[in-house]
Amino acid sequence: MQFPAFALALLLAPLLALPASAAPVLRIQGSNTIGAELGPALVRALLQQQGATNISTRPGTLANEVHINGDDARGQPLDVDLAAHGSSTGFAALKIGDADLAASSRPINEREVKNLQSLGDLKSSEAEQVIAIDGVAVIVHPDNPIRQLSTAQLAQLFSGELTSWDSLGGKGPVHLYARDDQSGTWETFRELVLAPRGKALWASARRLESSEQLSDEVSHDPQAIGFIGLPYVRQARALAIADGAGQPMLPTRSLIATEDYPLSRRLFFYLPPERSNPWAQALVRFTQSEQGQAIVAQAGFIAQTVQAIDVAATPRMPATYRDLARQAQRLSVNFRFAEGSATLDNKARADLQRVIGYLARHNKLKSQVTLVGFGDEKDDPERARLLSRLRAMAVRRELVRQGVVLRDVQGLGSEMPVAGNDLDEGRIKNRRVEVWVY
Repeated sequence: MQFPAFALALLLAPLLALPASAAPVLRIQGSNTIGAELGPALVRALLQQQGATNISTRPGTLANEVHINGDDARGQPLDVDLAAHGSSTGFAALKIGDADLAASSRPINEREVKNLQSLGDLKSSEAEQVIAIDGVAVIVHPDNPIRQLSTAQLAQLFSGELTSWDSLGGKGPVHLYARDDQSGTWETFRELVLAPRGKALWASARRLESSEQLSDEVSHDPQAIGFIGLPYVRQARALAIADGAGQPMLPTRSLIATEDYPLSRRLFFYLPPERSNPWAQALVRFTQSEQGQAIVAQAGFIAQTVQAIDVAATPRMPATYRDLARQAQRLSVNFRFAEGSATLDNKARADLQRVIGYLARHNKLKSQVTLVGFGDEKDDPERARLLSRLRAMAVRRELVRQGVVLRDVQGLGSEMPVAGNDLDEGRIKNRRVEVWVY
């Protein structure tokens, strides 16, 4: 949800009246992807928003830990602690009371939800806050001749089934680089690439906690392949990735924003409903504001700000979709649904407000919007088209409730998949609704 500057200031103003204490006013633990740069940048901006002065950042006693200090309006010290040792460590810290906010580069799992149920429902829309979109980029040395791989080939490489580049068009042995076991980047890669195919990471892979170090080492090793969050590609080269029948896709900003890129992922803050920390609440609100999302973009991630994208019409597209691409622009958001449900997921519910705001600002509330639904493959193509249209109608209902008059609603069934339909993860990703504006 976007907050006007004056409204955000009103929300944050009471915090400077909190009593000063030697203890940190806010403790964040979890994802290195978030904690390396984005988390500290958001905290510093929040403190500035509150009128704090003398803001400084100093390293903690361990690697990937920082303390951000400043003085409040009364000259009293403020201290915010960030520890970025991996997404799972954030949930563990919530459990024992060592963190007020968990940063995670993958969704909370059912075991963690159950383990933390005393803190409230961490899968609720209030607790689970998508703060940015990222893509896990698969990177190689700049001189590697390989330009694209499938997720199936990635699974073979990282499980050690393929140990030489020769069979893929390169030369020499493959050197694997992977994030450590606590990393949300590793957990995302494992869940999207290895686990669905019953494979495990090869024991010879070099494991690293630092995103920057992994990228730098790949860029200096001609035989290397690794995976990393989008902002950390640095001097390495990212490959185009294909999943199932989907087309190979580079981790471009538009394909990650719509979550079409096969290894796209969401970045989260988890705010415990039953353990209210006003600074944690303020940071979440600030991050979702226009200013906060601008910082997300500056850090190299994909902001959730809605934009219109030109899409080139190609012969591979269905005729109706090709006509749409020639006449309209696609918005940088896809509506997706809770697993096993026709209910919009938490991000989609927030995106509804973002889309409505965009339509209002651009005078497109009346007959300027077409929704296009897609789905996974079914034995009966007509059933697939019906289900995809019903998904689009579910989005239509929510938009109509808030005054939007639709121009058209289409269902294209299982056409134009962005992922394979042989695995649950791919089928869920293919069940989506696009928004087009004239």
